[in-house]
Amino acid sequence: MTGEFRVDLTPLDIRYQEFRQGLRGYSVAEVREYLGRISDKMSLMVEENERLRSQVRDLETQLAGAREGEAELKRAVVAAERISREIKAQAEREAEIIKRETESERQAALQEAVDQIRRMKGDIDQARHERDLFLSQFKALLEGYLTSLDRYKR
Repeated sequence: MTGEFRVDLTPLDIRYQEFRQGLRGYSVAEVREYLGRISDKMSLMVEENERLRSQVRDLETQLAGAREGEAELKRAVVAAERISREIKAQAEREAEIIKRETESERQAALQEAVDQIRRMKGDIDQARHERDLFLSQFKALLEGYLTSLDRYKR
């Protein structure tokens, strides 16, 4: 899979992060509770990401099977063409009808797999976007707190 996403920060890292205490520091209980909520949300995102990766792997396996079936179908068509030259014109028309129906079904199945992969990639992108938005908002919040602390120290 391309665009592999690695998380350097785990939910447990967040949950058990230690901070130095300073004069008039944050409420330890509030920080712990907030980090716990962030950790829980990140755990859900990691689980969802893994579930989606698993679905993509399953769909890629199905797609590989479909491609293998396509190769088998092509070999069958070659054999059917050789046989069709040996039989009457009616048998030749029936073989062509069967070939078109099979190709149509294969195309429909392949298109459905491609559409499903596209939807899943969209879901993954949406989850990544939501994660990035959350992280940027959280960063802005922390930076705001740091700015307030700096002003308060002066």
